[in-house]
Amino acid sequence: MKQFTYTFALCILLSLLSITARSQTFSPPMQIPPSLSANFGELRNNHFHSGLDYRTQLKVNIPVYAIGDGYVSRINVSPAGFGLALYISHPSGQTSVYGHLNSFSKKIADYIRAKQYEKETYRIDVSLKEGEIPVKKGEQIALSGNSGSSGGPHLHFEIRDTRTEEPLDVLDFLGYAIRDTLKPEIRGVAFYPQTGKGVVNGGTNPVRLPISSTSHHTPAKPEKPVTAWGRIGVGVKADDRMNGTTSTFGVKYIRLFVDDVRVFSSTMDRYSFDKTRMINSFIDFDDWRTNKSFYMKSFVEPGNTLPIYETVSNGYIDINFERDYKLRYELEDYYGNQFSYSFVVKGVKQSVPQPAKCSNVMVWNISNNYYDSDFSLTIPTGNLFTDICYTHSKTTSNKYFSDMHQVNNKPIPLIRGAQIRILLKAGSKADISKLGIVEITKTGQEEWVGGTFKAGGLEAAISELGKRYAIGIDTVAPKITPVNPEKWVTNKRIAVSVSDEKSGIAKMRGEIDGKFALFTNDVKSNIHYYTFDDERLVKNTPHKLVVTAVDQAGNRTEYRYEFVY
Repeated sequence: MKQFTYTFALCILLSLLSITARSQTFSPPMQIPPSLSANFGELRNNHFHSGLDYRTQLKVNIPVYAIGDGYVSRINVSPAGFGLALYISHPSGQTSVYGHLNSFSKKIADYIRAKQYEKETYRIDVSLKEGEIPVKKGEQIALSGNSGSSGGPHLHFEIRDTRTEEPLDVLDFLGYAIRDTLKPEIRGVAFYPQTGKGVVNGGTNPVRLPISSTSHHTPAKPEKPVTAWGRIGVGVKADDRMNGTTSTFGVKYIRLFVDDVRVFSSTMDRYSFDKTRMINSFIDFDDWRTNKSFYMKSFVEPGNTLPIYETVSNGYIDINFERDYKLRYELEDYYGNQFSYSFVVKGVKQSVPQPAKCSNVMVWNISNNYYDSDFSLTIPTGNLFTDICYTHSKTTSNKYFSDMHQVNNKPIPLIRGAQIRILLKAGSKADISKLGIVEITKTGQEEWVGGTFKAGGLEAAISELGKRYAIGIDTVAPKITPVNPEKWVTNKRIAVSVSDEKSGIAKMRGEIDGKFALFTNDVKSNIHYYTFDDERLVKNTPHKLVVTAVDQAGNRTEYRYEFVY
């Protein structure tokens, strides 16, 4: 027996040592003290955050290093998204991702610059084969930056499963370098009576209760008692903390207990990108759209196939006895810091109102269609999280080339999207190439959707219900404005501002002496830059610059300038 105990203990020790060794196979991507501003699985607009955001001390140009041996498998350059991004595949089966970079190392920069000139485009996404650009662990591969859709200088860093391309929790590999002793914190609880099956506090609308801290820095009880009857769902607003930063983070583990029985748990450790929009079922989408607040549901709607859940009865709770139901949330972060919060739902027998009859029921697991005389909506199978009662209304407007169509009376998220079709008003006289579907916001602003003209109408894809659309027109060409042209030669850099008031820029191209010139751009600015290239520009020679911009409606502008370099 002693021998068995010793052998078992040794096996456990060796297993733990193996896990530790694997976790430390990779080294951190920067050599500054690690500090995070976002973690894996953090809640964002229409997606989960797929990695860690490392602070870069409010600076750019911090050296970035390969976390392990491997090869550059992908290089992506875009004005938006990750901006300048680098992907390195490792023999261990993972791919590391480095986003919002300011620049690449010389061998990588030379490679992608040649590809940009070959394809005659700044925006480029290139996949590489093993052996083309090998890298070693600790080799400098880039400088950190603020490129693309970044809100400030930082390094966005991911580790993905190379085979599936699923993002993984980076802390499983590099968590050893970060200290965290702080518990998650709760901000509120919410209750969701199920339509026709439950009631909360005498009504059928969600009840959201903020939770404040007491003078002792502990969370108070919900601001008012909760009574319920029938089937309900529960949700929680919570976030995590880390040492040395005021940032808030996503909660890795969420568990809900009813009378000490666990009915729901979620674990955020990996997911596939084709399921990232399912965040809109993980959260209370109505409240997010209205208040930019993240309540996380502790029940699973039928169309939600995120692989992060373990539930009993899909997390729904049946309140069918007149007694106190004791509920408890357990919140836990990667480092095992736990927080527990208990509260009571009082079972009070009461009538459960039945919903009004719906004339346009859309079922979550089939294809759904709605037709009006001048409007249609198609929601393909697999795009609804649950059944909905669809509503549609329209208003006449002389401003547009169609009626204005309200596509449902409240926001409904779609998993991938839907198709709308709007017919032109009879007798409309307009250049159809300049027409496009526009979203009309609550303040009356227009956001260009575009679409394809077909058989007297426009068709376009939408990503959620609850918005208002009409057919608009864009006949105004983009603007191209030189920025300090008198300094171009001295600074060895050309700068032009390219903007469009309505449909947005679809294409911008620069040429010098009839040949493609590589202009760079970042989504946070209208300015496009060309840095003089001594390999492509002859000195002491007149040169002719031509910049062309085309918007989404096909309107075109051209700017010409001559200079001597």
